[in-house]
Amino acid sequence: MAELSRVLAFANETRLADIPDDAVQLGRRFLLDLLGVAAAGSKTELSRIIRNHAAAHFGAGLGASSAPMLFDGRPVSPAGAALAGGMTIDSIDAHDGHRLTKGHTGCGLLPALLAFHAAEQIDDWDEFMAALIVGYEVGTRAGIALHATVPDYHTSGAWIAVGVALIGSRTLGLDAATSAEAVGIAEYHGPRSQMMRVIDHPSMLKDGSGWGAMAGVSATYLAADGFTGAPAITIDSPEVAEFWSDLGSAWLIGDQYLKQFPVCRWAQPAVAAAQHLMTAHGLRAADVVDVEVATFHEGARLAVRHPSTTEQAQYSLPFPVAATIVYGEITPAMVTGGLDDEAINQLSAKIRLVEDADHNAAFPARRFARVTLTLADGRRVESVDTEAPGDPHTPLTDDEVMAKFRSYAGSAAAGLEQASSVAELLAQRL
Repeated sequence: MAELSRVLAFANETRLADIPDDAVQLGRRFLLDLLGVAAAGSKTELSRIIRNHAAAHFGAGLGASSAPMLFDGRPVSPAGAALAGGMTIDSIDAHDGHRLTKGHTGCGLLPALLAFHAAEQIDDWDEFMAALIVGYEVGTRAGIALHATVPDYHTSGAWIAVGVALIGSRTLGLDAATSAEAVGIAEYHGPRSQMMRVIDHPSMLKDGSGWGAMAGVSATYLAADGFTGAPAITIDSPEVAEFWSDLGSAWLIGDQYLKQFPVCRWAQPAVAAAQHLMTAHGLRAADVVDVEVATFHEGARLAVRHPSTTEQAQYSLPFPVAATIVYGEITPAMVTGGLDDEAINQLSAKIRLVEDADHNAAFPARRFARVTLTLADGRRVESVDTEAPGDPHTPLTDDEVMAKFRSYAGSAAAGLEQASSVAELLAQRL
């Protein structure tokens, strides 16, 4: 329990003044970005269904604390608000992530934290930001630890649950023994869903983030009521000690990436490479007769060419590359309402995906793609091995982050007081 005690102390006692200024600035960036993605996600069918489901089946009991659903406002139980919010953000695959977790911390963390603060009637900006950044630190490490110690490739919800329980214990002021139970419950109940199954068969299941957020919130309140768990081996097992040893000295929020495009991160290096080739050579879509994309194995599994749902479009590599070649960009509107675009679909059919041994070796720490275009005049132009923009070593600028927020949020942000007030404050501080 020694390691868990140290992690609990960090999670419970770290205040905003204890966090380096650059980590605080990144926390604001990620919060703004998540709210923009949530706004865009609120317009999807996935979000509509899960919010109605939470309203019908996750209502707060008589006299119980409640929380409003993100970009909805209807009050439900804190667990229901976390579920609906996590899946709403995850419904547009444009939110932040971490390469070594092969997943996303903020997607489930933010709606859970909003739910906790609403249910417990906490209105403290500094505490909110401190808890958010602490959540990134513990959630990311839980993800790395779980991936390092189990053979299956699971969705983010499996370890988001652990991070949520840690910040939930902080928010509820649970003592160390009760917090340990909360983390143990969350780890046990976190959804160990198989990521590659939904890559091969894209659906509304997505990355399990909402379910993990719900499990973490439920675990916290269960522990507060006396429910017991099992030891949290992602924290307290000797074999994962190395992943927690630098907690409080190294800030892993700085290792997160921000996405520029609303599709799976694995497709984004190819999108960036195609975009660069088209611009650098002054090409039009009519000039391109063949496209080859060399990438890593997992990226090549994003093989849906003619998506019929937004989930298939977001877990496709050919579709966003084709859209980028045809229109110069890939936008949320294209992956939600542009699936019947004839020009995109014709070009998507011509895109060949091949695995590259060097790209396989680099994954997951680095994700590369190389795009080769064969042109109508017989020329072949080839990109360098390309990584997606937004990684820690190729960060988006503040202007790019704000432009993305405004583009994704559109009119939806103005219609939700809960999110728009935070977004306005963040816009002033960025």
